Amino acid sequence: MIEFKKHTDIDFDKWDHCIDNSLNGLIYPYSFYLNQVSPKWDALVYGDYEAVMPLPGKKKYGIRYILQPPFIQQLGVFSAFPADEKLVNAFVSAIPAQFRYIILNLNTYNPISSQIQGANQQRRTFELDLIAPYDEIRKGYSGQTIRNLKKAQQEKVFVTSNADPIPIIETFRENRGKNISHLNTSRYETLKHLIYSGIHRGNTKVYSAYNAQNTFCAGIVFFNSHKKSILIFSGSTPEARKNGAMTAIIDSYIRDHAGQNITLDFEGSMQNSLARFYSGFGSKECVFLQLEINNFPFLLKPIARWYFLAKK
Repeated sequence: MIEFKKHTDIDFDKWDHCIDNSLNGLIYPYSFYLNQVSPKWDALVYGDYEAVMPLPGKKKYGIRYILQPPFIQQLGVFSAFPADEKLVNAFVSAIPAQFRYIILNLNTYNPISSQIQGANQQRRTFELDLIAPYDEIRKGYSGQTIRNLKKAQQEKVFVTSNADPIPIIETFRENRGKNISHLNTSRYETLKHLIYSGIHRGNTKVYSAYNAQNTFCAGIVFFNSHKKSILIFSGSTPEARKNGAMTAIIDSYIRDHAGQNITLDFEGSMQNSLARFYSGFGSKECVFLQLEINNFPFLLKPIARWYFLAKK
């Protein structure tokens, strides 16, 4: 039986134990992570926490809704056994109608099926297995990736690990972040807390690249869990687009972790330019479902959809 649990009724020890043992576990559904990005999240629980589904709900003007939280690409159903279409559909159908509008991503291990209630569109990420030796992985690099690495070498770009995440966040805010209105000061503070919490827990690595004058030009934050390393956040200066710094960072991370049973998840992207960049390392496209459920009355559905899509 699938039961809806309010945030205050969730047994967080059992919840995290379920995520620990999930075949499709990720860092996103752990309680410490959800508590920071969606402090009042609720949940659906099957049996005695044998399978779970986070519901990152919010409330405004008396209306409850669910939108995919910032810094979380995938949620959905997590369990120690394979979640088939029937189980996923049962979870989705159990989402209370009190949530009037829902946009929520499932994960790459949840079935891709148009028969799942609310199935809206397929999203994509790119993944690269690092179990092979570095030289073998490098053979899968595209010509453009190799040229970027040569450029970084010519420009004397050097990469460090265990770097400070603050320059990465501030550089992003000053550049690409200016065009992303929903990333406000509060959300950047949440990101800082996530990163420092991850560093404290030992599951976060921060890599940065510097030019020949020892000036910061790019950085990437990686979150690690369940033999998966997720490129959660990055920031780069205009110079980095010319000197190959981002390519150098990812190549350095691959070199450091090659030969290990780890999958590098580039966490996107739906943007074709980023998709080409990530696939240039030999990564493969993986897809997952995005749900969209509109429980408003018929005449209000288009207005509600316009409003909540604008909030994304």
